[in-house]
Amino acid sequence: MADHGKKYNEAKKNLEALKAYTLEEAVALLKKVNYAKFDATVNIAIKTNANPKYNDQMLRATTILPHGTGKTKKVAVFVSEDKAGEAKKAGADIAGFETILALIKEGKMDFDVLITTPDHIRDLAPVAKQLWPKGLMPSPKAGTVATDIAQAVEEVKKWKIEFRLDKTGNIHAGVGKLAFDETKLTENIQALMKAIEDNKPTGVKGKLVKKVVISTTMSPGIMIAY
Repeated sequence: MADHGKKYNEAKKNLEALKAYTLEEAVALLKKVNYAKFDATVNIAIKTNANPKYNDQMLRATTILPHGTGKTKKVAVFVSEDKAGEAKKAGADIAGFETILALIKEGKMDFDVLITTPDHIRDLAPVAKQLWPKGLMPSPKAGTVATDIAQAVEEVKKWKIEFRLDKTGNIHAGVGKLAFDETKLTENIQALMKAIEDNKPTGVKGKLVKKVVISTTMSPGIMIAY
């Protein structure tokens, strides 16, 4: 088990060992146990009963957080050159065809999200090996393969997040900033949890969510009763 610093241990004294708090209590406590001097990201870790080894238990989807994440994502759009101007007007940071391919091949993937259209997804096949490990390969389930590029860019820039199971059946996501008021953080978390339940895999029998913990970048985790 990793050793924690003095500030972490002092912060943890505000929490009752093994107690699961209501969501409202947990969000309020989060502001007390955080000791970072910057506006920390609020993270959520969700342990599920899903086994990603089975196709009918895989979970990958998107949802709209009502108050956003507090972080602006850098968006690249892979489209024909004649559509690049339209994509940039919609808010894309980088757009084009040969331009995007060259950046990916050179390993210069200085963007958080890559969006494309259904007719161009196959054109990314030569660089798929570079995109997959970084989670940047566009997917219809993630809303990054879209016919309406302007809408896709706007949603990613403002509110949309993607969530998926990792290899151990857990979901990790950022749900806002510590500077958000408690109501906004609570509503963001509620929106994510609803989306996870709404996308429950057919192969999961019984309860999907096993455990929920929220924390900031440098705080102890707080378990939520769920």
